[in-house]
Amino acid sequence: MQAFQYPEVYRDETAVLDYHGCKISDPYCWLEDPDSEQTKAFVEAQNKLTVPFLEQCPVRGLFKERMTELYDYPKYSCHFKKGKRYFHFYNTGLQNQRVLYVQDSLDADAKVFLDPNKLSDDGTVALRGYAFSEDGEYFAYGLSSSGSDWVTVKFMKVEGPEDLPDTLERVKFSCMAWTHDGKGMFYNCYPQQDGKSDEAEVLHWKVLQEQNKKKSRCATCSVLKHLFLIFTRWKYEGTETSTNLHQKLHYHVLGTNQSEDILCAEFPDEPKWMGGAEISDDGRYVLLSIREGCDPVNRLWYCDLQTESQGISGILQWVKLIDNFEAEYEYVTNEGTVFTFKTNRHAPNYRLINIDFSDPDESKWKVLIPEHERDVLEWVACVRSSFLVLCYLHDVKNVLQLHDLATGAHLKTFPLEVGSIVGYSGQKKDTEIFYQFTSFLSPGIIYHCDLTKEELEPRVFREVTVKGFDPSVYQTIQVFYPSKDGTKIPMFIIHKKGIKLNGSHPAFLYGYGGFNISITPSYSVSRLIFVRNLGGVLAVANIRGGGEYGETWHKGGILANKQNCFDDFQCAAKYLIKEGYTSPKKLTINGGSNGGLLVV
Repeated sequence: MQAFQYPEVYRDETAVLDYHGCKISDPYCWLEDPDSEQTKAFVEAQNKLTVPFLEQCPVRGLFKERMTELYDYPKYSCHFKKGKRYFHFYNTGLQNQRVLYVQDSLDADAKVFLDPNKLSDDGTVALRGYAFSEDGEYFAYGLSSSGSDWVTVKFMKVEGPEDLPDTLERVKFSCMAWTHDGKGMFYNCYPQQDGKSDEAEVLHWKVLQEQNKKKSRCATCSVLKHLFLIFTRWKYEGTETSTNLHQKLHYHVLGTNQSEDILCAEFPDEPKWMGGAEISDDGRYVLLSIREGCDPVNRLWYCDLQTESQGISGILQWVKLIDNFEAEYEYVTNEGTVFTFKTNRHAPNYRLINIDFSDPDESKWKVLIPEHERDVLEWVACVRSSFLVLCYLHDVKNVLQLHDLATGAHLKTFPLEVGSIVGYSGQKKDTEIFYQFTSFLSPGIIYHCDLTKEELEPRVFREVTVKGFDPSVYQTIQVFYPSKDGTKIPMFIIHKKGIKLNGSHPAFLYGYGGFNISITPSYSVSRLIFVRNLGGVLAVANIRGGGEYGETWHKGGILANKQNCFDDFQCAAKYLIKEGYTSPKKLTINGGSNGGLLVV
């Protein structure tokens, strides 16, 4: 192979940034403008170098064949009950989007309820959010075109099913919360704004239509299309000339025009605030969670609908329970005026607290389940009226537990292997739960547990296997290696059983380390191709900056501590080399988005 003749890249030596008196040279800052002629020329020069090499790659066709083969397996979601019916999502294997099915019972035949693949000729209109009414008789669903965050909300009557004329526009980053009487739904929308954002979305929608006319329906093309959607959305949203401000909370009465919708909350003095509504399990309260930007901390207001003598007819009488951005508060359930919340207030790893709305002073809050000293409480759900299902993250592996709502007492730990819980269903009024498990070597196992039984033993409801892939040939191990400052960093290593640790194997090291996001075990077709067909070693390092050990781990990799992310990742590479998994010449590092910053 001839050596590449890389194009020369312009360096602007005059570009100097001043950060609090510290001057930093930034010679490539001109690349931050994706629409400039200079940047376009740079991209074109890179493509002229890269594309011919990829087109001549002798194993490209083989990779496409193997990827399609491995990706062609059935994909299911957990069943969930709405009213008297069960629903679930299902993808036969290579469909662009999963299809929503309905059943009268778990033993009944499944029928197509909504097929997003038929919403447009080219398959680029996607389902983005949905909500059933409390009795399960009405269905609201959002549609997104070509990856846009702007959503159009449509409505259906479940019996039939029957399309309804109601349509909601200008919806973005919205809640969908039906009142329990089934008369209407809370949602968020923005006022009409002019600017490049809307024009750009129309433009890249047209471009995408032309692109898809030329594409086949193989798995590889589906992946490429998904990446194209992500890129175009990032590109145009990153260059908007108008910012989305003044999000408002409205209530839509079923059967009326959107112009008649009722304004229930707005924040004229805080244009960046976004408030999502949720209805309490008993249907009496509306809880409003207010956020600003990407930080997950939130204010929490509520309205007792019984105090609205005229019904929902205007701005609601909001009670400001939490009126600061100091912590996260997530509603779990309530018994009358006693509300249970998951929070990281004075608890970086999260805990459950009870707040009595009749006496809500913080000094009166009661701890229901205390913070675990090491494990992170990821989510909580109430089921069968008196049970709580808790999902913890223990050393980057999920643990699922059952607790008593009244006392917080631990009742049972459900058996799980090393992996992640990626799906769950079960509401307070339900007597059963479904949960979905995945790992580096398993695409999915769905468990069902009938909580009316005395033993409370889950059973395998559905297990997915991939034709031609035998997971018993491979193994997953977890190690804890020291970083530069001595901190132990967890890392998963996946490879074929019986390999010799002599440094001869190609290795693929992935990292992220940001935004309090935990990188838990997941099934990846592209990575398994590397392990399966190239004898590779896959390594996933859970570096600081993520949420693997709560807020402490997150803060350990941000701002002045950002260097820890790079040190953790470099030490992961050194560990793989030292232990004989690979050698410097055979090690590849990978990261996307925040992880792209890491590897660059």
